[in-house]
Amino acid sequence: MNREMISRIAHTHHPIKAPLDDASVRRLLEHGVARADARLLDLGCGTAEWLLRALAAHPGTRADGVDVSPEALEQASAAARERDVQDRLVLHQQPAADFTAPHSFDLILSIGSTHAFGGLLPTLDAAAERLAPGGRVLIGDAFWDREPSPEAVEVLGEYEDLATTLDLIGAAGWTPVLGHVSTRRELDDYEWTLWGTLAEWALDHPDDPDSAQALATAGERRSEWLRTYRDSFGFLTLVLRRTAG
Repeated sequence: MNREMISRIAHTHHPIKAPLDDASVRRLLEHGVARADARLLDLGCGTAEWLLRALAAHPGTRADGVDVSPEALEQASAAARERDVQDRLVLHQQPAADFTAPHSFDLILSIGSTHAFGGLLPTLDAAAERLAPGGRVLIGDAFWDREPSPEAVEVLGEYEDLATTLDLIGAAGWTPVLGHVSTRRELDDYEWTLWGTLAEWALDHPDDPDSAQALATAGERRSEWLRTYRDSFGFLTLVLRRTAG
């Protein structure tokens, strides 16, 4: 069972692939979509759940989603048809860093996918190149809520604390106009849901050749979360505007 399939099963009951609940997602999107005819772009959209929700809530908007995964884009396409927004969504299978368009965008999203550009600040640089005047960026990334252990850094990578993260964003020429720090409930619910869903799939499919691997992976990931990074990991989602220009 590859990572793509593990992720798809695990996110069955949490289609937003980040530790935010539905109310938080709705509030951020409402603030991010600032005009009725906005053009939206998600760089690293995965299954495009953020775009699908924005398109459903704002009938005058149009969107582009970019991702390297054909499986995720196929799932996004099917969901767009189910929600009757397929005529307003264009999906592109390519690296997010390579995406170009003949027009700019009023809202650019990158939630949990800043690795596609090499980090938070490079992602903001890439967004600035594609952003319409007066446009907004909706970005989500990790930060260290407490001093991490070396094991946590090894698992999740290098991040700053919350205040330093905001300082870096400000120094890069961006102003937060809305922010959300995922609550302990959101963080825990995300992890419990993912690994519980994967484990339940394994228990419901005992004869599947991938069942044992899925069950073992669920246990390993749950243990890694509880023992390695639960007490230090935080997630920040911001709506940003350019400070000048």
